[in-house]
Amino acid sequence: MKLLLLSIVIFASIGCTKELSEKTATTLPQITPSTQNSFASVWNQVASNPYKVLPQYKISLGRLTSWGRDIILEDANRTLQEHADILPSFEKLAHPNGICMEGTWEIYKENPYSGYFKNHSKALIIARASSALSNTKSEEIRSFGFAGKLFPTTNKKQINSENTANFFLIDDLGGTDALHYTDVTLTNEPKTSINSEVLKNIFYALKLASTFGKVDKNPAIRQLYEISELGEKNKKNIITPKWMKVEAKAGQTVEAEDFRDELRITSKQKKVFLISVASKEDSQGTKAWQTIGSITFNSSVASTSCDKRLHFHHPKWRDDLKYNKK
Repeated sequence: MKLLLLSIVIFASIGCTKELSEKTATTLPQITPSTQNSFASVWNQVASNPYKVLPQYKISLGRLTSWGRDIILEDANRTLQEHADILPSFEKLAHPNGICMEGTWEIYKENPYSGYFKNHSKALIIARASSALSNTKSEEIRSFGFAGKLFPTTNKKQINSENTANFFLIDDLGGTDALHYTDVTLTNEPKTSINSEVLKNIFYALKLASTFGKVDKNPAIRQLYEISELGEKNKKNIITPKWMKVEAKAGQTVEAEDFRDELRITSKQKKVFLISVASKEDSQGTKAWQTIGSITFNSSVASTSCDKRLHFHHPKWRDDLKYNKK
């Protein structure tokens, strides 16, 4: 059951997609799909077509296949292989409703990890906060996702010479009745709840779970090596945390029915999330978390490009990672 639930959220967060019609696609500003982008070019695309009214996109089992094509399988393979930050217009099949935020990733505590987990690391970040399946409002069961994209620079106009580092965090695979996005803790090995929302979408979930099992393994935990390798020329000395969590700094609660309204950022009200990592846990499963940094978001947008063009590459499972054992 945990594999089944995780598949829902993983595919949702990374953007399993169904391409939109050519007519719809041509209404959006176009930049060439590439890994050689600046932060500014990607964020400008994301912010270029904000919604006047928040949409309520719905999932549908019928969208996973079409005329003999296994669309969900095609998209799962593409997500593992494609590193481009922006793709032609597509429809997210499981996490259709989201809001994008931009800001700064900063590490300020000494730790044993490499890349952009190192102390004093600072990077630009674009993140998409989302809710699984169709629910977005506080009276509904919601499973929150957080997909992050790190640019190895603080210069918004600098063109990348390497791929952005992407990561995926979830609060609860089955969803909870949490009233606020800022109430939850999002991790790369989320807990599982079984509830009516999961059972209601059981056939949809089974299709996703079956597909995900064909293209990758060990979906219970999403690895973080893209961050620990970012900016490192010598890949032999990479040390990656096994777990990561992000949670909103206390005192930022906003009362809003829809989580996208809750996460809207104004010039007077930034959003700050704390970054914690761990590589050890005790016999009861309690992890030795260390808070090492923060993400400060300066602005946000709910837009067509946020929901239908921004792409997060999925790091495929690796067995050769080095974890800190001290």
